[in-house]
Amino acid sequence: MAGIVQLLVTDTILSFMWAWATVIIRIIVQNFLGFSYYGHTAEFFKCCLSVLNMFLFAYLVKLTNGGAYNPIVVFTSAINGDFVTFLVNVGRIPFQVFGSIIGVRLILKTFPELWNGPELVINLHQGALTECLLTFVYVLITLGLDRYRHGSFFMKTWISSILKLALHILGSDLTGGCMNPAAVVGWAYALGVHATKEHIIVYWLAPMEACLFAVWIFRLLVRRSKPEKQKTN
Repeated sequence: MAGIVQLLVTDTILSFMWAWATVIIRIIVQNFLGFSYYGHTAEFFKCCLSVLNMFLFAYLVKLTNGGAYNPIVVFTSAINGDFVTFLVNVGRIPFQVFGSIIGVRLILKTFPELWNGPELVINLHQGALTECLLTFVYVLITLGLDRYRHGSFFMKTWISSILKLALHILGSDLTGGCMNPAAVVGWAYALGVHATKEHIIVYWLAPMEACLFAVWIFRLLVRRSKPEKQKTN
């Protein structure tokens, strides 16, 4: 029981920190480096800092023995586990949401001029499809890395970080390329749009459905690969 409580607290803190980390990257690029946030040079430095940020959080996840700041990660674990594991992991999602909301509220009190939330610039169905496809690719490749690449923390984190950054860039001008419902809901709650149809469908239902589909496809691919290995032997 104590381990579960510790995990819930860790998830809340990591989600809080993730909200601040994304804003700190923006502050560094604009205020300390003096670049326009939307220039080519700024994009390069944002990408570099984002990769470093993902390495930092990957290390924090390892350090905390499985802490998470993204509901997609714990939902994937929930699907792959037994009933108790499912309940525990699904129960972590509200704490991640809470950490994100508190983080954004504190950000806006400290830097009221900063708004760093994603924006849906396409229609509802296109936005849902975009987040669905991005999340599907991310979860499918992450499952492959977890299964077939053991021992190399640096290489695994490097591939995962570059993958997530590339997918984020692909979707940034459409939905924000989030693939993290908890990170989105913090800004949506601050704007008062967290209960809208657009937010729920695009940033929650679509990624969760993509996660389910990715896990199902991965299991199907793994099952098919086993008989082939036996034949070759």
